[in-house]
Amino acid sequence: MLRTHTCGELNISHLGQTVTLCGWVQKSRDLGGTTFIDVRDRYGLTQLIFNTDTDAQLREKSRGLGREFVIKVTGNVIERTSKNTKIPTGEIEIAVTDIDILNAAKLPPFLIEDETDGGEELRAKYRYLDLRRNPIRNNLVLRHKMAQEVRKYLDALNFIEVETPVLIKSTPEGARDFVVPSRMNAGEFYALPQSPQTFKQLLMVSGFDRYFQIVKCFRDEDLRADRQPEFTQIDCELSFVEQEDILNIFEGLTRHLFKTVKGIDLGELPRMLYSDAMRLYGSDKPDLRFGMEFVELNDIVKGKGFGIFDNAELVVGINAKGCASYTRKQVDELTEWLKRPQIGVTGMIYCRYNEDGTLKSSVDKFYNEDELTNWAAAFGAEKGDLMLILAGGADKVRKQLNELRLEMGNRLGLRDKDTFAPLWVIDFPLLEWDEESGRYHAMHHPFTSPKPEDIALLDTNPGAVRANAYDLVINGTEIGGGSIRIHDRTLQALMFKHLGFSPEEAQKQFGFLMDAFEYGAPPHGGIAFGFDRLASIFAGLDSIRDVIAFPKNNSGRDVMIDSPSTIAEAQMTELKIKTTV
Repeated sequence: MLRTHTCGELNISHLGQTVTLCGWVQKSRDLGGTTFIDVRDRYGLTQLIFNTDTDAQLREKSRGLGREFVIKVTGNVIERTSKNTKIPTGEIEIAVTDIDILNAAKLPPFLIEDETDGGEELRAKYRYLDLRRNPIRNNLVLRHKMAQEVRKYLDALNFIEVETPVLIKSTPEGARDFVVPSRMNAGEFYALPQSPQTFKQLLMVSGFDRYFQIVKCFRDEDLRADRQPEFTQIDCELSFVEQEDILNIFEGLTRHLFKTVKGIDLGELPRMLYSDAMRLYGSDKPDLRFGMEFVELNDIVKGKGFGIFDNAELVVGINAKGCASYTRKQVDELTEWLKRPQIGVTGMIYCRYNEDGTLKSSVDKFYNEDELTNWAAAFGAEKGDLMLILAGGADKVRKQLNELRLEMGNRLGLRDKDTFAPLWVIDFPLLEWDEESGRYHAMHHPFTSPKPEDIALLDTNPGAVRANAYDLVINGTEIGGGSIRIHDRTLQALMFKHLGFSPEEAQKQFGFLMDAFEYGAPPHGGIAFGFDRLASIFAGLDSIRDVIAFPKNNSGRDVMIDSPSTIAEAQMTELKIKTTV
């Protein structure tokens, strides 16, 4: 080893020892008679000292060190006269007796410090430098610890980690596939897996009983803060289980991670029906760190001559506690925020419950004081509260009010990153209607089992069929989802029929799975956690990029290696791919 210690482990107990450190120059300070240099590795930072008693040639060498030079130093551990209590090595420093420059460095394009001056695009281009900064490195250390704890927990429950193929078959359901041309099979393509779904089901048919994998998955979809074209799942499947078994095991995993990684004891996770989540929060991933449940007002506001309410399918609102003091300008600004194309609200009604007990609304022309008192009672409003109301088509207005609720949660400081509110959302619809294609699509995927008592509805009222499906939600983010699977060929064929597959199409795409069901497939189910999302929540981040070593940008590009990129014409020819101009 080139070093005897790391830059983060020396302390007062090492006084008098001769040590050798290796690392990067963080900064240097030449004070004339004394030169100080901070040397850094991934374990920490140690101060080096070169003073007037130091060999002149050695001092001169130290003065030539620039930021990010890689050095090896040997010296004696001495006590610092000016201690730094903010770092573990702050009581000591190294009086250097020898120094080697292992590699010089150009001046980095941004400061390699916790608070850097580099913009996001610049840091992405030089990601290998950004990874030297403590906040990014700490995120990856956190991710590593989480992965190890996942493996410990699942291994103790007899799960087997099995790797599944990365080059698979493209399927029509779900997001767009990334496809890979086959050189040996001209005109044919592999797809990169959106998940190992069919393979883990086949492992259950194979009798593996309990499988897991921390696995890369790929989806060619539009990107946002919590999406990347390649992402990582904690993918799991179990045989001979029911929904309750899976919820208990993976609630246990969630508690284990919070306890071992964050030091937080979670209580029992609440469960919420999908229908209640949509009714009370307008989202199947509600943020329960704060209240502001939806209040439906149809019964008390219609029939008063106010057309916006009278003609709406749903009138619904939230109570913003303590916000009656909002000025007209603040309310107008909030309304304009809602009118953005991303949300599409045409207008917002409000009612103040003033501190003097009076009620003042933006529609006083249509509603008197007694009627506004009924509004306040419905909201459970108190003096100082502000009621915010939207009206329109039920599905659309619930989604819009969900955006308003989350925004008010942000503005009121109710979405604390150090507070965690996990829950299970259960009993999802099996199918959802797609206007564009004019047919039903699987809300989760086509292998999800319907509730046994709802199977008869597949022929009469498909939209009412509930799935044996469940999602884990933390702080308004979907962290994991899964279901009990179909394990019977007849039922799987019926499911494909209702999804618009002809028998021939179903056989071509998924015949291998349905054939396997005829060889003794056990009842089985599973779940997949979004590992990047879970790590970002543990790290207190809004984006998953900083828990991924080498992420893509919003355009799906890696600006560091300039990917995706064109390939040589010879490669195109070899792959039988024709170029178009």
